[in-house]
Amino acid sequence: PRATGAVMRRLRHSLAACVLTAATAAVAADSRTVIGPSNLALADGATALMAGDAEEGVRLTLLGLTSATSERDRVAGWSNLCAGYASLRQLNAALRYCDEAVGADPANWRALSNRALVFVLAGKYDRAAADIGRAETIAPEARTVRQVRAMLQDAVDVARPATANDDGRRQPAKSDLR
Repeated sequence: PRATGAVMRRLRHSLAACVLTAATAAVAADSRTVIGPSNLALADGATALMAGDAEEGVRLTLLGLTSATSERDRVAGWSNLCAGYASLRQLNAALRYCDEAVGADPANWRALSNRALVFVLAGKYDRAAADIGRAETIAPEARTVRQVRAMLQDAVDVARPATANDDGRRQPAKSDLR
């Protein structure tokens, strides 16, 4: 679907926030005393994604995943790849990594929120609503969850025709997303 400028700005901010919260949580959950990140490529990938450089962020995150030693790092990396590929509009790749993250950690609200965003972009609003609903039960106050919920509502409102006979109505784009 064609999104308004405000929706696209919200998308960019939401993607950056999803990456930031996933990277921050992975570092915060590790209680070891370490100077600097334990996986520099994953950290640099997250930094690039937050700076809006999705191509470099994806490249570095893929590199970092080759040496990820903990499940926490892998899940954060997969979630970040989901956000990066969504930013590049490579929705099937984004979904694959979101599914990996959610499969490994079904209570990962960041991955659920990212996957909901992918579904919004693909026009799969029912699936987006299910994932964002799960994310809301886990982290109801998370800013990114609220942003994706608002994006879903905006998309649904735009896709809903004003009248049954409105020839100018906008419908979600056809998607080959599974």
